Amino acid sequence: MFTTRPTLQGTFGMVSSTHWLASQSAMAVLEDGGNAYDAAVAGAFVLHVVEPHLNGPAGEVPILLAPADGEVRVLCGQGVAPAGATVAHYRGLGLDLVPGTGPLAAAVPGAFDAWMLLLRDHGTKSLADVLKYAVGYAEHGHAPVDNVGATVETVRELFETEWTSSAQVYLPGGRAPRPGELLRNPALAATWKRLLAETAGAGDREARIEAAREVWRTGFVAEALLAQSARPTLDTSGERHTGTLTAADLAGWSASYETPATYDWNGWTLCKAGPWSQGPALLQQLALLPPELPAHGSTEYVHLLIEGCKLAMADREAWYGDAADVPLAELLSDDYNAGRRALVGDKASYELRPGGPGGRVPRLSAHAHLVHADEPGFSPMGAGEPTVAKGPGTVGPGEPRARGASSSGEPGVAADGGTRGDTCHLDVVDRWGNMVAATPSGGWLQSNPVVPELGFPLGTRLQMAWLEEGLPNSLTPGRRPRTTLTPSLALRDGVPVLAFGTPGGDQQDQWQLHFFLAVALRARVRGGLDLQGAIDAPNWHNDSFPGSFYPRGMRPGSVTVESRMPAEVVEGLRRRGHDVTVGDPWSEGRLCAVARDPRTGILSAAANPRGMQGYAVGR
Repeated sequence: MFTTRPTLQGTFGMVSSTHWLASQSAMAVLEDGGNAYDAAVAGAFVLHVVEPHLNGPAGEVPILLAPADGEVRVLCGQGVAPAGATVAHYRGLGLDLVPGTGPLAAAVPGAFDAWMLLLRDHGTKSLADVLKYAVGYAEHGHAPVDNVGATVETVRELFETEWTSSAQVYLPGGRAPRPGELLRNPALAATWKRLLAETAGAGDREARIEAAREVWRTGFVAEALLAQSARPTLDTSGERHTGTLTAADLAGWSASYETPATYDWNGWTLCKAGPWSQGPALLQQLALLPPELPAHGSTEYVHLLIEGCKLAMADREAWYGDAADVPLAELLSDDYNAGRRALVGDKASYELRPGGPGGRVPRLSAHAHLVHADEPGFSPMGAGEPTVAKGPGTVGPGEPRARGASSSGEPGVAADGGTRGDTCHLDVVDRWGNMVAATPSGGWLQSNPVVPELGFPLGTRLQMAWLEEGLPNSLTPGRRPRTTLTPSLALRDGVPVLAFGTPGGDQQDQWQLHFFLAVALRARVRGGLDLQGAIDAPNWHNDSFPGSFYPRGMRPGSVTVESRMPAEVVEGLRRRGHDVTVGDPWSEGRLCAVARDPRTGILSAAANPRGMQGYAVGR
């Protein structure tokens, strides 16, 4: 079949990420003798520099890793709510939702520590070796993609009047970053240089990494983060608030390893982060599939996946979170999903229908019943953290452009002028068979003011927790807000063969399911998996459940499709009652993927053409 790019194949190493500079930096580490984990860390720190509107060091990251000689593990880089981040505190400020920006929305930063643990425990390179690429781009500059400047323009007035430390980095001389002109972040470069200098005498490789973790948690980095949290900052509530981070919060948290959630399907085993993420929603969508599927890409096929997604996401809303025990075994069981599958009819459902695993009674946030499409900030291209990556081509003849859609690409700009962040993704497989999938996010330039001493902002992941007591995703000190970040690893007959993921907030486990099924069900190319064909295939999403990001909108019955979807499928969905919005031809999904064939040792990779900045490299 025709694809926008080839599926790359080789035997030495493969990298796929959402920015070519990160992909090539990671590849340079592989060429220098590093393994997949060294490469992933180097690529991740470059992503902080070149995609600052999509992630930062004080954000968060879940990482799935499959060592060539070990078990698949989850490395959780999602920080917890600070000790002072209670529902009572936020309610006492007159809030019914956690603000979408500002220090009140900041969890304990998690990304940096997770990358340090990955490097310490699984890498071979020194911290200086993997940081040098990010330091170089921050100090000497890089040519920014269009969307960096477009994002800065949406928050120009805020930067100039309130978040002036951000203006110093992203509006030098009053000009937003432009393609073809170098963008520098000298404060960020100085931060990493100082970190390396302060840890240079700590001892061996592992000791220096441990020293860097301590500098982050208790040294000059921690001091600057705490000072920023204490500054009154204008946020989406329209008021100025200070955050709740304390020295004890920063010093007491560490990234950690976990066993993945898994589901077996047709000889494959899918591995995801646990129900503190939305990852198990992909597993449940697989569990909801009938034994025989309709023809791939047909109206019946798309309808089936949409309706299954609605049921899985309704269960996500009722049961997933870190503030309560999650009945995950029941949620993924055959009996439970057989009953849920029976709810799928020939017509689109407009109801939010969580189930009752083990006879439990589901409870949803009161807000889940109140927020609908007429709320300010709602976009049919994705409620919160949308990915609206405009690619080549235009909307088909006679088709309306999606309401609220951004023509400037990710991150989406809502109809009310508000801007939200999005996410990055990075996959690596090396010649030894080590494999890693990571989805860094948070700490966006538009989420919080740049910490002047450090060159990057705090994150805003607490906006995903509810300000109601007793829910699995209630704001709870010491507990993780449920995240949308959800990388994937797939095993075939028990052997890791595929790492993949995508930006896109609530859409991530929709697009990933569509990609995975396309890989699993469709033809192979050149003896390997058709990764690029699966990425390029027309994609879609629905918003029939509460969004995870402020203002938590939903749009019952919605389906947003690319205009490349066949007209007969679009009309077939409408006849079934779906409220279909036709978006741009290349507007749904930003998948990255790498694979390894254990029979031959052949490695492969592919990257999304949408947005024209994700690239795979390898040899």
